[in-house]
Amino acid sequence: MDTHDNNPSQEPIGLMERFRAYRLLGVVVAVAIVVVAVVAVVTHERIDDNRRAWFLARLDALIPQSMHDNDLYADRISVSQADLLGSDAPITIYRARRAMKPTAAILTAVAPDGYGGPIDLLIAVDYQGELLGVDIVRHNETQGIGDGFAPSRSNWLHKLIGHSLTNPNAVRWTIRKDGGDFDQFTGASITPRAILKAIR
Repeated sequence: MDTHDNNPSQEPIGLMERFRAYRLLGVVVAVAIVVVAVVAVVTHERIDDNRRAWFLARLDALIPQSMHDNDLYADRISVSQADLLGSDAPITIYRARRAMKPTAAILTAVAPDGYGGPIDLLIAVDYQGELLGVDIVRHNETQGIGDGFAPSRSNWLHKLIGHSLTNPNAVRWTIRKDGGDFDQFTGASITPRAILKAIR
């Protein structure tokens, strides 16, 4: 004779144990959701802070501290003027000031026709219109070929410093192969042509 069949209290005990297990599982899941949500909020804030610090470092590298005493990141405007800026999309301009007087600006730009796709740039010019520096923020150029602008590979971008739209004139703001004043990268002409066009 099976004694388990004669125990009328066994089934209710099994239900209670299952209920407790489900309840415990529910508590664990709720705690896990709260922990994940808190980590996501903290991580998101940290990522935003890191991104801002990374971007500020790039701005400060283009315009030396001696040229401004304002917060470059905060002092910015958005401008839409396709005939002057070469883009239908709004361009963000970060303004440098010293003692409230404008000294320089950093413009965001996109060279849409890079070999590997769009190239995002930061272009710094002083108040007289001379180029202070260029930083490539994002690109998809082929490593070792199309990324000849990378500071680790050449000083190509550095050679542009001091030039303006009158030095050389706008027509000559291209590579020598196209009748311009600037060298191309070894084995690459599409990318430098696109960058120079965006800077001009």
